[in-house]
Amino acid sequence: MKFSTTSVSVVAILAAVAGSTSAFAPTMSAVRKSSSSTSLKSTVAPSIPTTETSDTSVASIPKFAQRWRKSTKQLATLGPASSTLEMIETLFLAGADIFRLNFSHGSQEQKLELLKMIREVEEKYSHPIAVLGDLQGPKLRVGEFSNPEGEMLEKGQTFRLDLDEAQGDNTRVMLPHPEIIEASEIDHVLLVDDGKVKLTVIGKGDKYLECRVDVPGKISNRKGVNTPDSVLDISPLTPKDRSDLEYMIGIGVDWIALSFVQQPSDIEEIHELIDGHLKEDAFRPAVMAKIEKPSCFFGDNLENIVELCDGIMVARGDLGVECAPEDVPLLQKQIIDTCRKQGKPVVVATQMLESMIESPTPTRAEASDVATAIYDGADAIMLSAESAAGKFPEESVAMQQRIINRVESDPHYRRYLNQLTKKAGETPTDAVTIAARQIAQTVNAKGIVSFTLQGSTALRASQERPTVPVLAITPFKE
Repeated sequence: MKFSTTSVSVVAILAAVAGSTSAFAPTMSAVRKSSSSTSLKSTVAPSIPTTETSDTSVASIPKFAQRWRKSTKQLATLGPASSTLEMIETLFLAGADIFRLNFSHGSQEQKLELLKMIREVEEKYSHPIAVLGDLQGPKLRVGEFSNPEGEMLEKGQTFRLDLDEAQGDNTRVMLPHPEIIEASEIDHVLLVDDGKVKLTVIGKGDKYLECRVDVPGKISNRKGVNTPDSVLDISPLTPKDRSDLEYMIGIGVDWIALSFVQQPSDIEEIHELIDGHLKEDAFRPAVMAKIEKPSCFFGDNLENIVELCDGIMVARGDLGVECAPEDVPLLQKQIIDTCRKQGKPVVVATQMLESMIESPTPTRAEASDVATAIYDGADAIMLSAESAAGKFPEESVAMQQRIINRVESDPHYRRYLNQLTKKAGETPTDAVTIAARQIAQTVNAKGIVSFTLQGSTALRASQERPTVPVLAITPFKE
């Protein structure tokens, strides 16, 4: 075909003559209509020499070369320790590419102020910064006890969860979630307070569950309940989430993370809500599914969830509560592999540098954990409390950046990365991008240049994980 031949020639020629740039892994971007485009995996390498003389261009400052060299992106959660313009700028210069706004805490107005500060930094350095709004999701909790200190449950005793609004004692407590009672079966496990107390269902009625205490411990007011064996008939979006979702769309976040995803229909639900709130010609935020429930691995749920959403987050916190600890590393690899096959970006999150909340340096195990996620092929790694509430937010971001650069300079990294590639499609774009990757590697090119109108061609090129940067050229600023 004439179109395909011409496209290959253009890509090959441009790949061979492109200037020196920094390497980038698969993009995680979506087109945002604003003063500058935003991506989780920027398609434009910031260290490309330009003729601009702006003093605010970070790319022109050699001292930050290490910050731009990496391919794997970094998410940093904003919170009390990182809620000023100065600290946001500091974290950006230390390596943060995406900032996470956690709507579980604080007001909507506070999130808007943070977003404005992020956009200020983005404008100052003429470099896209992505913003991810994270929805809280349903919080399943027990009721309250007559003893404000709670009750100590002994191993082997029976304990009832029911719909009675009376305050609890050593034998029972209210569980204000009839959907849990309905979905639970005999021998199903319920975990209270992040697994500190383990209950097994031994009997049930229309309004109660009779449980045996298998792991004893203290249970007190409003402690959380996890249901690893049950798929609950509830929406992942509470009334608060629906309000936050509409607000996120209105202020222009780039990504929306959905919590409590149990099955593919949950992704379809949030897409419908976004379409309903979206104004004509407005930017459509991308959807990131947080994988934290065992039901995501039932049948072909995982493959379908990945297919329906724009990105995936391996939320190891809740996943580690509801699954056996020894299973979490395997599930992490399974999620990453599934995303790689479908060409979807994947973020590994939770407890990556947990000790750096209090310490300026991580443990060796934490450094290995971060490195393993990168070797596995994660597109991005995330900091939660480390950057939001820790004593060393800047050091945490800088440490992740150092680990990323060290891993990506290891010859093993590229070999591991090449073991699993995206399944090739049958479109002209697929043929061109695959050929461009091979040509760039064969001729030792400095980069791959992609003409694109909305970014899709550049995104597809980056999914091939080329050894050189992908530069997107477009007639549009958005």
